[in-house]
Amino acid sequence: QVQLAESGGGLVQTGGSLRLSCAASGRTLTAYAMGWFRQAPGKEREFVAAAISWPGDTTLYADSVKGRFTISRDNANNTVYLQMNSLKPEDTAVYYCAYARRAGFPTDSADFGSWGRGTQVTVSS
Repeated sequence: QVQLAESGGGLVQTGGSLRLSCAASGRTLTAYAMGWFRQAPGKEREFVAAAISWPGDTTLYADSVKGRFTISRDNANNTVYLQMNSLKPEDTAVYYCAYARRAGFPTDSADFGSWGRGTQVTVSS
């Protein structure tokens, strides 16, 4: 069982940046996606970004964050990062790290079997 722990959330002004980290304990496979989801108050959890490292480094982003967020994966240290730039108030949410149940590139939360507890990101206007 993979356990995940996020860090790096906080309060930032519109246009600012934050970097989230997610440390995984347990064996992770590079062909299985590690990703980020977020959930704002009163809304459903939504996909943000995911990364796989085999057979090649591949990333996928939600349209709402494309060009502003960057996901990266450090397999040697079992860590995934989410660099968030040009933050907007609508990015305010609890951000969750997740590890997929299977190989491939899932973006549905049901396809991820391990979750962190989440870290709060608040963007003030």
